[in-house]
Amino acid sequence: MLGFSKNLSQNFYKHLVCNKRCVSSSVFSFSTTTNLAKRVVGTHNGKFHCDEALACFLIRLTDKFSNAHIIRSRDPQVLETLDAVLDVGGVYDPSRDRYDHHQKGFHEVFGHGFTTKLSSAGLVYKHYGAEIIAKELQLNEGDQDVHELFLAVYKNFVEAIDAADNGINQYDIDQPPKYVNNTSLSQRVGRLNLDWVDPIQSSEREDEAFQHAMKVAGTEFMENINFHAKSWLPARSIVMECLASREDIDHSGEIMVLTRSCPWKLHIFELEEKMKINPSIKYVIYQDDRSENWRIQAVAVSLDKFESRKPLPLPWRGLVDDELSKATGIPGCVFVHMSGFIGGNRSYEGALAMARASLKA
Repeated sequence: MLGFSKNLSQNFYKHLVCNKRCVSSSVFSFSTTTNLAKRVVGTHNGKFHCDEALACFLIRLTDKFSNAHIIRSRDPQVLETLDAVLDVGGVYDPSRDRYDHHQKGFHEVFGHGFTTKLSSAGLVYKHYGAEIIAKELQLNEGDQDVHELFLAVYKNFVEAIDAADNGINQYDIDQPPKYVNNTSLSQRVGRLNLDWVDPIQSSEREDEAFQHAMKVAGTEFMENINFHAKSWLPARSIVMECLASREDIDHSGEIMVLTRSCPWKLHIFELEEKMKINPSIKYVIYQDDRSENWRIQAVAVSLDKFESRKPLPLPWRGLVDDELSKATGIPGCVFVHMSGFIGGNRSYEGALAMARASLKA
């Protein structure tokens, strides 16, 4: 596959298995007292949020802070003596490993086109994320695959935590949401704080809850890297290759054929922009792994929209088998969905003919 290390997924899987075995032991070693043999990382005590829980997990995956102890305190004299301080202290200074984002005048962002203000999680990820990913995948930090994953994991995982902690709405609207969604990682981690009705309200119990929060946030982070390494990145290589050869399929350049079924919708919009593809892709053809029929799918206007750029023709919609073949004049037709976003044919040639006819309709 283009731009993808063949052994990347296999090596990463071995590391992931090891990490899962260690998930309740050394990876989450936690202390409220210093240990001269290890570096010490500080964050604030009291109520915790997802950003510092993830930040503490991330920094302990680095060589510099491998399995460091965690101290939770707001005492400036205590924090000043520590090797790293996250989400408290009012200082952002990566040269001293100080990663707070609450101070006046703080406007740091991830870069690479992202404009969301960073939380402590985003700050640690910005400075150490590439190292963490490279270590987990057994690649050099400068490898192109590491760079692609570094950006993808920020976009699809870390940025939402930054935004939630900084109170940034996902949509620019002044209307209330149509439903409540309390299932995000930030909200789930927030619910791990001691409840007000808990009869035991102690710093020891708070530290235990924070340790659990680190485990929850960290486990999802590792699962996110796993997905992007073994699924997202190979699919990106396939889609890029298929986009590059689109004019070999049809002179219009508006039909793409997948050489292998994969989650192409995660990539096509970004790669179209990156590869400066114009006109845009209207239809993607691929073989259904179960039925072995061929599918023709209309590309949506964007990843989060159901509306298609050019749906299959209205007279075809809702028809099946011989009735559809008669209406299209193309043999082997199987179906066209009532909305026109997808159809099927028993052969590749038939699916391609449907796509070409639909382009002209």
